[in-house]
Amino acid sequence: MSANTTASRSHNRVIQLSATAALGGFLFGFDSAIVNGAVEAVSKYFNASSFEKGFAVSAALLGAALGAWYAGRIADRLGRPRAMQLAGVVFLLSAIFTAIPFALWEFTLWRFVGGIGTGLASVIAPMYIAEVAPAHLRGRLGSLQQMAIVLGIFAATLTSYVLAHIAGSAESDLWGLTAWQWMFLSGAFPSALYIWMATLIPNSPRWLVMVGRDSEAPAIISELDPTLDPDLEVAAIRESLGTRQGTLRDLLGPFLGLRKIVWIGIAASVLQQFVGINVIFYYSSTLWQSVGFGESQSLLISVISSTTNIVATIVAIALIDRVGRKPLLMAGSIGMSIGLLTLAIIFANAGVDANGNPALEGLEGPVALVAANVFVFFFGLSWGPVVWVLLGEMFPNSIRAVALSVAAAAQWIANFIVSTTFPALAAIGLGLAYGLYASFAIISIFFVARVLQETKGRTLESMVG
Repeated sequence: MSANTTASRSHNRVIQLSATAALGGFLFGFDSAIVNGAVEAVSKYFNASSFEKGFAVSAALLGAALGAWYAGRIADRLGRPRAMQLAGVVFLLSAIFTAIPFALWEFTLWRFVGGIGTGLASVIAPMYIAEVAPAHLRGRLGSLQQMAIVLGIFAATLTSYVLAHIAGSAESDLWGLTAWQWMFLSGAFPSALYIWMATLIPNSPRWLVMVGRDSEAPAIISELDPTLDPDLEVAAIRESLGTRQGTLRDLLGPFLGLRKIVWIGIAASVLQQFVGINVIFYYSSTLWQSVGFGESQSLLISVISSTTNIVATIVAIALIDRVGRKPLLMAGSIGMSIGLLTLAIIFANAGVDANGNPALEGLEGPVALVAANVFVFFFGLSWGPVVWVLLGEMFPNSIRAVALSVAAAAQWIANFIVSTTFPALAAIGLGLAYGLYASFAIISIFFVARVLQETKGRTLESMVG
C-alpha cells in the first residue's frame, strides 16, 4: 500500500471519528433552537406567565451547566464513546417526553433533562476531536463541532417553519398532535442515530493511556496518523498525563484561586455568550414578531440567520488552520461590535406602536435585519467555532477533561443569564439590551489582543498552564 493511500485512509478515518463526535453538537444545536419556533405556542397551550415562559426556555441551560460540570468526569470514567451514548439516551428521552407533557412543570423538567444531554455533548465532542485529530488538522476538525451545532440550529428552525406552515401555526393540530409537539418529537431520530454511531468509534489514545491500557493505544495512533512513532507518542502522552487523572483540586492556582489557563478558558466561554448570540436563536421569532413581522415571516428570518451561521462556519473551517485562532477571533470581535452597535442605535431611536413595542419604519427594519445577520456572520466566523476548538486543545493533558467541564459549565451559566435577562432588558428597551451585548463584544477585542495565546499547530502534549 502506498504512503499516499495510507495517509488518505488515515485522513478519512479521522474525519469519520470527528464527524461522529460532532453529531452531539448537532443535537446540542437542535435541542437549543427548537424551542424558538414553539415557545409562543407552548406558552399559550399552558397559559404560562412571562416568568414561566422564560424559565421553561432557560431550564435547558441549567441542565446543560449541570451536564457540562460532570461531563469530564463521566468521560474519564466511561470513556468518550460510552459518554456520547449516555448523552444520546438523555436527548432521546427529552425529545419524546417534552413532546407529550401533561403540565408546564413536566415540560420544563424534560427541557432540563435535555439540557443535561446538551451539556454532556458540549464537553465530550471537542474533547474527543482534539484527542484524535493531528495537530495540523485539529482546528478544522474541531470546528466540525460548531458546524454541527449550526446545522442543528438550522434543522430546528427549518423544521419549525415547515411544521408551522403545514399546520397553519405552531399551535394548530397536525397528525394527532399539535405542530409544536412534532417540533420537539422530531429530535428523537438524530438522537437514536447518535447512540448507534457512538458504538462504532474507538476510545482515544489519550484516554487509553490515562486508564492504563497503553498496549491498545499504538494501533489507534498508527491508524489516525501514520507519520507518528506510536511508541514515542504513547510515552509523550504518559509523561504529559502525570501519575493520575486530573481533579478539581488540580485546577487551583495562585491567580485568584485558579490556574491562569483555567480563568482564560472560563473568560472565553463567558464572553462567547455575553455578546448575546443566543438571543438571536432563542428569541428571534418572538423578537421579530414584536417589531411588526408575522409568525411565518419571523420563522423564515430565523432560517435565514441559521443559513448565515452555516456559511460563516464553513469560512471558519477553511481558515482556522491557515490564519490561526487569534486573527479569526479578532476579526469576529470587530464585526460583532459593528453589528450589535448598529442594532442598539436602531432600537434606541425607534418609535413605539400602540402596544408599546418598537416600531421600525422605512429602512430601519431592513437595516436591523442586515445588522443582525452581520452579527451572526462574524460570530459564526470566529467566536462560535474557535472557542470550542480552543477549549478542546488549550488545557494540559493532565487537567483537560475537568478544566473543559468547568469552562463549559461557565458557558452554560452565562447563556442562562443572558437568556433569562433578555425579556426584562427588552421590556426596558431593546437599545439597552443590544448596547450591553455590544459592550461585551468590544471587551472581547481587548481580551483577544492581550490575553489569548495562539495554539495553531501545537501538539496537545505541548500545552501548559
